[in-house]
This record gives sequence, C-alpha cells and structure tokens, in this order.
Amino acid sequence: MIRFCDVVFSLLGIVVLSPLFLLLYIAIRLESRGGGFYKQLRVGRNGKEFLLYKFRSMRTGADKQGLITIGNDARITRIGRFIRKYKLDELPQLFNVLKGDMSLVGPRPEVRKYVDLYTPGQRQILSIRPGITDYASILYVDENRLLGEANDPDSVYIEQIMPAKIEHNMRYLHHHSVKEYFKIIFLTLWRIIAP
Repeated sequence: MIRFCDVVFSLLGIVVLSPLFLLLYIAIRLESRGGGFYKQLRVGRNGKEFLLYKFRSMRTGADKQGLITIGNDARITRIGRFIRKYKLDELPQLFNVLKGDMSLVGPRPEVRKYVDLYTPGQRQILSIRPGITDYASILYVDENRLLGEANDPDSVYIEQIMPAKIEHNMRYLHHHSVKEYFKIIFLTLWRIIAP
C-alpha cells in the first residue's frame, strides 16, 4: 500500500509542480554557473547505492570542500538559501520515489562515508526504502545551524546528530505502517508552513 501511495503521490506531485520545477531550474541557472540539478551517490535499501536528485543550492563543485553544510555556508547561493528554507531543493527526489529508489517517508539516505560507520544494529534502517522525510528531518530542521555552532562539525555530526537521527529512524522502522506514513507527511508539511 505504501509503494502504491508513493507512486501516485510522486507522479501527481511531478505533474502539478512541473511549472515550479521549471521556474526554479531557470532561477538557479541564471544566478550561478552550472546545471540546475545536483546528483549525489547515496546508500539506499539493502545498502544499494543510487543517485539522489536535488535542485542545486550551492556553487558548482562545493561538495569538494566538504559534505556537511553548516550555518550560513558561503557556498550556498541566494536562490539556494530560499529553496533550502522551504525544502524546495528536495522536490526532484519525487523522481527518485517514482523510480523506486526512495519512498516519500523513510530514513534520509546517507553518503557511503557515514553508512560505513553504522553499527550492525544501526544498519537495520537499510532494510526499508530511504525517504524524502522522516522523524529526524522534522526534529533536526535546524541541523545546519547546530553544526555551524560546532568547533568540529564532522565530529558533532558523527558522534551526536547521526546516532540521534538513527534512533528516530528506528521508531519508524518498528512502526512501519500507512498510518505512520501519513502522520509523518502531515508533520513535515506542518513544520514547513508553520511560522
């Protein structure tokens, strides 16, 4: 049932939001050199890698300076700040959902560097499709600010934030249901639109 909802909602989202996709793509291309989309290898279900799509919110080649985005990161473009604030940079992941790489709801997929640090228990979250949103995304909406205040952002992410996020992901893993799926979607939308 969840996969059926994913296909229907992602297809509907792509069709309805296609004018917004076009506007954002043009705005990104006009502001800075490079493509409108950003692709990155992430680890998905059963440890299989896939290309995750986003609207590009940083200057081209910014990921070579580090994987973690912190505070008022100078690599982020003006349009990038706007689309990140309202999570619009994540919209192209609707194509990932349609393809079956992702679900609308599930643990956010990590890069291999961080997945390799998972304990055997934490690797359980790889048994379900990763998602666009989850409890951790809702609770850590200000993650960039937290990392921006840290002396060593990478260590803080690995030692504090990542384990806490995985703990929240386990909650969904153990209560994986249609009811929980819709609850997380509602909470995510509320978090984005609420002041």
